Amino acid sequence: MKKLLLASVAVTAFSGAALAEEVKLGIFIGFTGPIESLTGHMAAAADAAMAEASASGLFLGGSTVVGVRADSTCAIDTAAGTAAAERLITADGIKGMIGGDCSGITGAVLQNVARPNGMVMISPSATSPALTTAEDDGLFFRTAPSDAREGEVMADILMEKGVKSIALTYTNNDYGKGLAEAIASAFTAKGGTITINAAHEDGKADYAAEVAALASAGGDLLVVAGYLDQGGKGIIQASLDSGAFSQFGLPGGMVGDSLPEAIGPALDGSYGQVAQSDSAGAAILTEMGKAAATPFDATSPYTMESYDAAALIILAMQAAGSTDPQVYKDKVLEIANGPADGSGVKILPGEIGKALELIAAGTAIDYDGASGVTLIGPGESAGRYKQFEVKGGVYETVTFR
Repeated sequence: MKKLLLASVAVTAFSGAALAEEVKLGIFIGFTGPIESLTGHMAAAADAAMAEASASGLFLGGSTVVGVRADSTCAIDTAAGTAAAERLITADGIKGMIGGDCSGITGAVLQNVARPNGMVMISPSATSPALTTAEDDGLFFRTAPSDAREGEVMADILMEKGVKSIALTYTNNDYGKGLAEAIASAFTAKGGTITINAAHEDGKADYAAEVAALASAGGDLLVVAGYLDQGGKGIIQASLDSGAFSQFGLPGGMVGDSLPEAIGPALDGSYGQVAQSDSAGAAILTEMGKAAATPFDATSPYTMESYDAAALIILAMQAAGSTDPQVYKDKVLEIANGPADGSGVKILPGEIGKALELIAAGTAIDYDGASGVTLIGPGESAGRYKQFEVKGGVYETVTFR
């Protein structure tokens, strides 16, 4: 009898080992391009979630999770970004994608790569309102809120500041157009005036002509719906050099340490908002980031959302008992929101192992994560925003909305 029992244990152990595999997740963000100063933190946070799951030994029979990085270029080169996404699927054999980051490349990859290949994408930072209604076959989710919401938040802040009119410039892509439209619509609905709503191209050496047109239109403030490492920075510098504007409204794409470092003290007094949570999980991930094998700043834009995107994929796989995107895609909302009666166990950063164990035991969870994840509508985040003002070269928090 004892020999039979030992044999049974051996078979069980062997079966678990046989089921274990290395599961690859793609980290598809712009390691080069207009937000490249942010993406190192984003990628490191996603890797931290994967390392947490692997170290627990509780993921799908002892399987491990590893990240495979690919450069989206943030739509600077759509062809190169699309090709990189295709390689993640066909050559690297990923089972899920964290990304894209910028809205244009995310939309292109969703339609031309993810849908044809049945691949799940969870974006931490693609915020265009157009993605809300995009055909996605149930494969696309995002942990950052839509710019439709950011437009409302920015309009509220401008009104509270007593701003009556704004000049508005936006980067000429899906992200910029969608955000500018949302800001303009919300601001005018509250009685504000848009003196000009003009596109600018990224990658130019000189923005004098664009700034001259903005200055001619006038306004209490120049709102720059662009990128901090690209044209948005150029517009601000040209405005300061010419004396056209001295204060700027800064949406999420303009938030990151590299901008005040580049502009200097003249940026002080500018203000805006960026998607970020003040949840209990946010503080936890901030401390985790400092102690991580590859340290990261969880307060850097879209870093919390990147950790959460990776965690959602991993936990949805566990709930489905499968790494097949066509199978686990139906578990993402369930994991993110928990049961309707609120009975799911709340899961915060650092508790991925706990979540894996609960799921395996048949216990419902509600993944709150670092960004206070709640998915609404077609799988997008309800979201929170941090209102800030630049003081002494730092984005000082005013409040959360």
